[in-house]
Amino acid sequence: MRDELSRIIASLARPAGESSDFDLNPVLQPAARQLRPAAVLVPIWLRPTGARLILTKRASHLKHHPGQIAFPGGKVDATDASPEAAALREAWEEIGLAPNQVELLGRLPAHETVTGFSMQPILGLIKDDFAATPELGEVEEVFSVPLSHVLNPARFVIEGRVWKNQPRRYYAVPYGPYYIWGATARILRGLAERAA
Repeated sequence: MRDELSRIIASLARPAGESSDFDLNPVLQPAARQLRPAAVLVPIWLRPTGARLILTKRASHLKHHPGQIAFPGGKVDATDASPEAAALREAWEEIGLAPNQVELLGRLPAHETVTGFSMQPILGLIKDDFAATPELGEVEEVFSVPLSHVLNPARFVIEGRVWKNQPRRYYAVPYGPYYIWGATARILRGLAERAA
């Protein structure tokens, strides 16, 4: 368990480029556009059974990305001092994870989303036990997956679907009933590659 965490921390020092929803679909990437800042928390929780990654299932009534698997996070507000502050605020609002329960480990490379955000993933270690409290207006479920599952590059697949009348390819890393795909899977794929 600590070995996985040590690998991740060591990987933060290795250079890595930013990722994008367009990595597998470069011809669909707009020539230029104004990206809005966002931040997500990539929370690792050390449990007696092994290290776990906390994820959310977005509420099915939301306008954007309903029912999708995501990290806790969202837009960086003008009142947020940094992407780290935004990620911690959003984790508190969405899943009830208090900022003082998180040890910040560092930043992963930014990820450009097809919806026009530059998403900054912030890696954090949950320091204590916590009881997740999903904000039902945004989060349908809070769950965890073994960290070893998402650190194994062999678990990732490339799949496709038609979106806005265009065929698109994307990474996925399914786990049980959870279909982890898109930006969440791409960020995790980058982490798995760096930590290998």
